[in-house]
Amino acid sequence: MDILQPIIKPYAWGSRDALARLQGRDSPAAGPEAELWMGSHPAGPSGITRDGRQTTLQDVVADDPERELGVVCDHRFGGRLPFLLKILAADQPLSIQVHPDREQARSGFAAQRTLTGHRAYVDDWPKPELLHALTPFEVLAGFRSRAEAAEVYDALSVTALRPVTAALHAGGGESALSEALRTVLEWPSHGRESLVSAVVEASERLAAAQGPHAAAYGAVVDMARHHPGDLGLVASLLLRHQVLAPGTTLFMPTGGLHAYVRGVGVELLANSDNVLRAGLTTKEVNVPELLRITDPAARVAVVAPRTLAGSGRTQTYDCPVEEFALYRTELCASPESVVPSSGPRIVLCLDGTARLRKPDGEEVFLGSGASCFLPATDQLVTACGDGTLFVAAPGIEAHQTT
Repeated sequence: MDILQPIIKPYAWGSRDALARLQGRDSPAAGPEAELWMGSHPAGPSGITRDGRQTTLQDVVADDPERELGVVCDHRFGGRLPFLLKILAADQPLSIQVHPDREQARSGFAAQRTLTGHRAYVDDWPKPELLHALTPFEVLAGFRSRAEAAEVYDALSVTALRPVTAALHAGGGESALSEALRTVLEWPSHGRESLVSAVVEASERLAAAQGPHAAAYGAVVDMARHHPGDLGLVASLLLRHQVLAPGTTLFMPTGGLHAYVRGVGVELLANSDNVLRAGLTTKEVNVPELLRITDPAARVAVVAPRTLAGSGRTQTYDCPVEEFALYRTELCASPESVVPSSGPRIVLCLDGTARLRKPDGEEVFLGSGASCFLPATDQLVTACGDGTLFVAAPGIEAHQTT
């Protein structure tokens, strides 16, 4: 059992308070803190101390993948820890983005090996993800129905939008949504400023009127303060707007277009940092590639928790991927809870305290915001305390039994 030293990503949209409070540091932090990474991705591997030597989880896994991951996980994922656990803390809107599936990531990464400059794919892995809201979390996730999208754009009464509304009213279901998205994102440069200005002005009027879809129009107005003149503001109205209540879990499949607007949550994803962006960002955008891999039929679903058999305090969230599975346990002093799943795991204590113990008597103590890595050799581990544990594990076992 190895205590992790997670990596903080200081992206501009991050909170100055959420991660600092979670870890018991002075708040506000000196700058924005957007994501807390717990894993082995090369862009931010967690530090650990193994045998008295400071190293990273990435190097530990690479040195002996069969021991750290187990035979099944090692062979299935090519010696790579298949998941990445994060705390996401957004005070400002994230980009409109989409993530590739396994084949898209492999082919895209391979095709750009000889290129210089910006690379759309930073690794050859897919990136499905699961978001568990810790606070109310505002999201734009997945496409509206064609009819609802037409209704949302019609209500704006912006004449310039006729090519978009024409695509939506022409029928064709998902193909109409794809065409509407393409029309917006490929809007001629000479008319973009006036189009975005008219849409934001109309959205402000409709948000104030508190009619249908007022919250979505309000999100456009709010995002415009951070990204004025961005075509992503217009495209965002194609997406379903919702505010996840604390404890709600959302599964985002590959190909699902989305933008996270504001909130704090636990995020579990395949061990990848592949992001294709189309707007609402100062980072590189790649509209052609985003349009190519976006799947308007991708099912973005709220996942109901399922209580594990024989455990009244541990829940899991079923989703159709093999790279990861998420478990949540409310601890008590007695009896001890068995840390769920098998293979390599990362255990995060979200609040309170936890004591993890192996049969040989080895123990680690986790306070709020602390985490540890359990290699595959540490199979039977129990936990007690007054905290809440989130456990990330490979999804092979869970995927085979659901």
